[in-house]
Amino acid sequence: MFPLLRVQRGFGLLCCALLLSVGSYASSHREAPLISQDPLADNTDVYAFKSPDDPNSITIIANYIPFESPEGGPNYYNFGTNVRYEIHIKNKATTAGDDITYRFTFSSVNEDPTTFFNIRLGKQNLKTTYKCEKSTDGGRTFVTIISNGIVPPNNIGPRSIENATVGLGTSYDALVQQSIATANSGEKVFCGPVDDPFFVDLAGAFDVGNFRPEGNTTNPTVDGLNRFNVHTIALKIPVNLLQKDGKSVMQAANILDPDYVIGVWASASRQMIQTLYQGADVGYDGKYVQVSRLGMPLTNEAVIPVGMKDRWNAATPYNGEDLQFAKYFTNPELALYMDDSQFGKAVPSLNALRIQEKSLGSFDFRNGKPGLFVLKGNQALNGTALSEAAFGGILLPDNQSPRAVDLLPIFYTGVPNLAPYQLATGKSGNPLAAGKPFIHNFLPTLGDMLRLNMAVPATPRNHPKFSSLGLVQAAVLGLTDPDYNASTALQFIPNMDGFPNGRRLEDDVTTIELQAVSGVVLAAVGLWYDDFQPGVTTSPVTPKLVNVLGFNAGPTKNDIELKPMFPFVQNPWRGFDYPEKARF
Repeated sequence: MFPLLRVQRGFGLLCCALLLSVGSYASSHREAPLISQDPLADNTDVYAFKSPDDPNSITIIANYIPFESPEGGPNYYNFGTNVRYEIHIKNKATTAGDDITYRFTFSSVNEDPTTFFNIRLGKQNLKTTYKCEKSTDGGRTFVTIISNGIVPPNNIGPRSIENATVGLGTSYDALVQQSIATANSGEKVFCGPVDDPFFVDLAGAFDVGNFRPEGNTTNPTVDGLNRFNVHTIALKIPVNLLQKDGKSVMQAANILDPDYVIGVWASASRQMIQTLYQGADVGYDGKYVQVSRLGMPLTNEAVIPVGMKDRWNAATPYNGEDLQFAKYFTNPELALYMDDSQFGKAVPSLNALRIQEKSLGSFDFRNGKPGLFVLKGNQALNGTALSEAAFGGILLPDNQSPRAVDLLPIFYTGVPNLAPYQLATGKSGNPLAAGKPFIHNFLPTLGDMLRLNMAVPATPRNHPKFSSLGLVQAAVLGLTDPDYNASTALQFIPNMDGFPNGRRLEDDVTTIELQAVSGVVLAAVGLWYDDFQPGVTTSPVTPKLVNVLGFNAGPTKNDIELKPMFPFVQNPWRGFDYPEKARF
């Protein structure tokens, strides 16, 4: 699947078919060895969420090109003109591949090759446009839905953008608005440079989990992506165009209607052979091959080991290709640093996160331990997702894959609205009993993608209980808040639309995933932490659970306020402005 390497010489002509880089991942900022050499094709993040300004639409955002410095002249970053950027959508578990594919290809022209400036006298170098094509038959055929979309230029500085004599003579906001296109099939589309909305303590994360929690005055946290830009492809899509039967939100049976689940992932592809000629001409030949992909955040960065990262990026979430990586979810490396019998004592920054060793006095979820496997085949599992008649073969595969019961479905299948995957509210101490529903984004394709139930309403961003902890906070409210824990009836709980039910721009996915590795999902459904003693402890909200819920991985929000309307991502930083809070 990898491009070929070939060298040919003759008559002063040097033809080099270069090995193109392969890699990237879900919060993909140079996570795979090969893609780090090909930034124009490097996915950085994927988001999919119910549009907060329109209950009848879904916003999908795919970002590319990591660590774009606003001062990056004279050759500013731009979409690659020889890259296929694609957004893939799955809405049926019965089909083999994509059910909807959006393909973007970009073209650039030098309007004035006599200058070294990127913008001068109302002209741009490089001025970029795009074509958007759509397929609804698994990629066999494509129809053009936007033929000449406009990409706004990089936000270089006030003289280049606002000045009417030597620049473009307009505001950057106006350029963005002029670039929002409406496809002939009904979608709104924006492609262009934006502020990178992801936030993470990169330096701490890769110093063997040496995270610096927000509020730590001794060693303050740093957002490693502060004031960097990316290039975004943003789509605002009516729900009926994504729902498998063409239904609108109003036709959903309830807010967890299983027919409204979609899976979303993004990729970039290049032709297999690149040829460099004397005189700087470049030729491209051969079929297109996938050189990067992403779906769930942090998969390739913090789950897949370095020796498998390039292979992961060349695979797809279809046809069982992702099953070769399943073992990294059933026994995740990060869990070793939350376990004092392994390396937990060497990583004090993760002290608040400790995995259940003896939940309810019996169940051990540390790596290599049985987890719930001791219940395999037990009649108590009948009617639950863990029964052999349901998904027990996947969720309880053996006695050494404890996290197949929680982490694997979050990444590979989504979570069904079945016991035990309901809140402990109303379970009377039995995690296998029916509880309070809070999620159904089940799409059992056995592959990595963001899964979103489009029937779930959006939580208003100004709601007093809106939280960047997404579904974790929805679980907390459903367990502890009198407005939501009075019964087991299905009701909307704020943040049910948050990660891992899709992914909002505001969601603190690093913290959420670390909490998940430490067993917070298990606790939410009634497999409490070790300091809970059945029949003795009065509340499941024990000190260990409080420690997990109080943990944060560093920055908890983006470095600049998001927009309230599509495309929601903020204008790109410009090099001319260097605020006090900028990175040093």
